[in-house]
Amino acid sequence: MPTHRPERTEAQVRIDLAAAYRLAAQRGWDDTVYTHISASVPGEPGVYLINRFGARFDEITASSLVKVNTRGEVVDGTAGPVNPSGFAIHGAVHAARPELECVMHLHTAAGVALAMLPDGLQPTSQWAMRLHRQLGRHPYEGLAFGAAERERLVTNLGQLDGVILENHGPLMVGRSVAEAWMLMYLLDRAAQAQLSAMAASGGQVRAVSEELAMLTYRQWVGDGSERDGDIEWPALLRGLDAADPSYRD
Repeated sequence: MPTHRPERTEAQVRIDLAAAYRLAAQRGWDDTVYTHISASVPGEPGVYLINRFGARFDEITASSLVKVNTRGEVVDGTAGPVNPSGFAIHGAVHAARPELECVMHLHTAAGVALAMLPDGLQPTSQWAMRLHRQLGRHPYEGLAFGAAERERLVTNLGQLDGVILENHGPLMVGRSVAEAWMLMYLLDRAAQAQLSAMAASGGQVRAVSEELAMLTYRQWVGDGSERDGDIEWPALLRGLDAADPSYRD
């Protein structure tokens, strides 16, 4: 049976979300001031935290995050600027999947390259097998995300761990900030490995069978009592605290 987890506080979520931005910046996952990682606010249905538009990932602190609702309204009294695409994508997912804590959409080089491949991620590495059959696909429709496209996006995500926005980049979700961050990490590593192998072999890669890919996925997720990030996140935070603990401010 899944392990009982104590209810989170807003302060805890803010610290983890700020850490996720800083850890992403360390790995070169940022795109100047664009893309977003958001997290729902405990005890406030339909309200989530997101980065202030114009701030770099390496500048984010727990107190600098802006509180908004799924209608795209800033509700913390700060009138902080927020990128409209953050409302369009993140607000739609938070509204459709209220059980999730975190939504993470990035423009990593490997993730965008993967989004260009017709067959997407293949079961070619252990990293990829954790995500086997867990990634939806959403066709590119331009920069704007109107109401109709938001509905299509959440339909394509369904109950999966993420969705590849074709010709755009990856979006991953998690029941915690740690889980979403680790799933994005696994996706990025898997994409880098697959793309490197394709470049070295003229596009040919060795994929495992469907049966073996599904076996490996089931072995990875186990009985659900342990989430991705449970073990890794404290270690990542220790490294971040040693380098620059100002994200907690």
